[in-house]
This record gives sequence, C-alpha cells and structure tokens, in this order.
Amino acid sequence: MTISQLFDGANIFVLPFWALMILLPNWKITQRVMESYLPFVALAGVYLYLFISTITPENAQALSNPQLADIARFFADEKAAATGWIHFLVMDLFVGRWIYWEGQKTGIWTIHSLALSLFAGPLGLLSHIFTYWIAKRFSGGSDEAAIAEKATQSSGT
Repeated sequence: MTISQLFDGANIFVLPFWALMILLPNWKITQRVMESYLPFVALAGVYLYLFISTITPENAQALSNPQLADIARFFADEKAAATGWIHFLVMDLFVGRWIYWEGQKTGIWTIHSLALSLFAGPLGLLSHIFTYWIAKRFSGGSDEAAIAEKATQSSGT
C-alpha cells in the first residue's frame, strides 16, 4: 500500500465516527461504537507503521531538540507529512470522542464543538470548554450533577 493510499484511507476511516457523533449522537449504535477504543488502535497502528518507517537517526536527532527549520524540513517529506496528519486524525478523533461523551454525560450541546474538532481539533476543544462553562453558569446550578439532571429530564429517561 502506498503512502498516498494510507493517507486517503485514514481520512475516510474517521468520517463515519464523526458522522455518528455529530448527526446521530443519541442513537444506541453511536453510543456502542463510541464506547470502543478499536478505531484508535487501528489508526494508531497506521501511525506506528509510518512513524517507524519515517524516523531516521538524523530525523530523531533533529526532533529530539526541535527547531522550526528542522521540523519544516522533516514535514517536507511526504511520508513524514502523512505521519503527522494521521497523528492529527487520531488525536482529534480522541478529543472528539471525549467531547461526545461529556455531552452525553452532562446533556450539554456538542454538535458545534464536534464539527470544529473535526476540522480544527484544538478549536473544538476550546469551544466545548466555553460551552461547558456557559451551560454551567446558566444552568441554575454550579455543578455537573445539576446539568446531568436537566439532561436526564429533557431526554425523558
């Protein structure tokens, strides 16, 4: 399999998980799928393969004391760029999964934060933190239990 195929495959692989969390967050199948760590194991396996095949002694030395110019040269290589991108895919999906479960647990709206995480992971995390703070501030209580209770009442369970 070529680097380009691994890159394309990894990009396509994550999309169903994002679609489930964003479009069908309360579906039982979404909840069961998102309980699993298998998506991360699969992506991390691809990352590990690329990482091992990308790191040379010169790259390892440059990355051990990173300078911006060294990092730029490292990522100029297609295999290194694919490795870095798959790193983003794994970590963004992991953060998205955390946001998803926090939303399920507290009843806080997460669609906007998940969409941001899909395209710009740290912005989605920041969005969720702000959303949580705002929801906590205006929920009539100051703890997660009050938010969770309101979520339970609104879901009818």
